[in-house]
Amino acid sequence: MIDVTGVKVFSATKAKERELLGELITDWIRSHPDHEIVDKIVTQSSDSEFHCLTITLFYKHGNKA
Repeated sequence: MIDVTGVKVFSATKAKERELLGELITDWIRSHPDHEIVDKIVTQSSDSEFHCLTITLFYKHGNKA
């Protein structure tokens, strides 16, 4: 079992939002330098109209300088 203190979920349904998701995640990571990412899950789901991309980050707080 992975020892985590927090979870951050990023999700996008629209094509333009999905294109920008990487930048959004990078900005979040840069603005939280004390969070150590210990695992991640990438999930894609869709129906007849929408395609959803979800990236879930698991982190430990306070382990980085």
